[in-house]
Order: sequence, then C-alpha cells, then structure tokens
Amino acid sequence: MSLNYRPIIGILAQENWEGDPDAQGSSYVQASYVKHLESAGARVVPIHINQTKEEYVKLFNSINGLLLPGGNVDMEKSQCARTTKIFYDLAIKANDASDYFPIWGTCQGFQQLTILTSNKNLLTPTNTKGSTLPLIFTPGSHNSRMFKRFPKDLIQSLAEENITSNFHILSLSLQNYNSNAKLKHFYKVLTTNTDGKTEFVSTMEAYRYPFYGVQWHPEKSPFEWIEKAGMIHTPSAIKAAFYTAHFFVSEAMKNHHRFPLQTEEEKALIYNYQPVFNGLNSFFLQNYYFE
Repeated sequence: MSLNYRPIIGILAQENWEGDPDAQGSSYVQASYVKHLESAGARVVPIHINQTKEEYVKLFNSINGLLLPGGNVDMEKSQCARTTKIFYDLAIKANDASDYFPIWGTCQGFQQLTILTSNKNLLTPTNTKGSTLPLIFTPGSHNSRMFKRFPKDLIQSLAEENITSNFHILSLSLQNYNSNAKLKHFYKVLTTNTDGKTEFVSTMEAYRYPFYGVQWHPEKSPFEWIEKAGMIHTPSAIKAAFYTAHFFVSEAMKNHHRFPLQTEEEKALIYNYQPVFNGLNSFFLQNYYFE
C-alpha cells in the first residue's frame, strides 16, 4: 500500500464548555489535540459544527482521518453529536468501498463511538474523574493493530504504572459491552480498567474498520499543564502519548483523500486560527475558538 506522507486529520469542534470565561464564538477545539497530531507528522483541519451535510461530505473527501476529542456535550442531541454521526456514517461507507478512513475517539469521542455503533447509550457512572491508572491488557491485545508496534518497555509501563489520565464520570462497563451484540461484534477490547467497583473498557479497536477508542487522555501528558489530580508528566506517560499519536497518524497515511485545490487546503488548515491561552486554572491550557 502506498502511503500519503502529507496527512491532514480533522478534529471535531464542539459547543463551548458552559462556564468557560474565555469562550469566544460558539465552539472550540483544545490545542492539546492539535499538538498531539502535529507531533507525529500530521496537519490539522478543524471541523466546524452547524454546517450542511454537503459541506461535510466535501470535507470528508479532502481529509485523511478524524479525531473525536474529549469534552462535555450532549452525545445524542448536540450539534457535535450530529456532525459526529455524519462523519461516522461516511467513514463506514468509505471503508466498505475499500477507501481506508480511520477514526480515533478520546474520552467523549470513545463514548460517542460506542453510542453510534450500538445505537444506544450504554454508559454507566464510574468514579474516574481525575485519576491515573495502569491499563489491564486483555489476552491478544499486544498483537492488536494499535499496540503491536509499541516498544515492550512501554507496554510494561502502561501495565504497571499509573500513567493513563482519566477525566470521565461515565464509562462503558465490561458487562454492558458483553451484553450488547453490536458492540461485541464490532469492537475488540484491548484494555480495561476499574474504579474499584466497575470494570470498564478503556481501549478498543474495531475488527473490520480502522476505528479506535481510548477512554483515557494520551494528549494531556505532554501538552496540558493544569495543576489538578489526574495529570501525569512522567517520561513513560510522554512516550505513551507519542506512540498513540504516531499510530493514528500512520493509519491516516493510508488514506489518499485530498483537497481539490491548494487554496482550499490552505483556507481549511488550523494555521488560520490563533489559540487562546486560558491560564493555569482553566479547563484546558489553550483552546481554538470558532464562530
């Protein structure tokens, strides 16, 4: 398979966080996700909410992958949810036609993938807001597409050290995953975690599609510096962040979509926007805001 060494990945914007004192316009993208992908050799296009399906189809055919970030929106009724479903359906159709198009979901993005695949909200409350945990690897997970090229010492660190940042209050319990045929047939569970009471899915990849989800936050360790519980900046956490980004960007390199014109590509790129520094007591260190 020939590779595209100029991958462009779309990051989905979402409605502004309620109570964000720095909010501008109506939507935002956290800068940490942009840096995360750029660190592994991709460029980024923000995917704005409140656009027409026709505009999204054109953009889908111009980018090489999609990242669904963490956040705090209604995962079934928001404009963010509407946009996610449009791109998810386009990606299913494209991959079925041998047009390799990867999707990555982090935290809320992970949860959105489970809702879209099962057509149900199967999430349950867990005590996982602001905690660092080691991953519990499932049998065969080391041979998964995601983890098989991770260095052995990094897999060991992920399994033994508290280096995955968790900032979620809802999770997909292993029980709910196992009891839902659609999820079980679609996704392979690579890792689980527990809050002491509930075992939940923390990393997954689809069997037939290049779709990936992590309930934890690899992008925070190198790029978020808010002082709060759950943040971790150790060398092994930074290494885990790079290898997750490297893996997904490598997946995007297998896609050959492109913008029809260079001027359209230039107009779409995140470079046209300036990130806002929100301070060390904010939700996120830097955000891009959009009208």
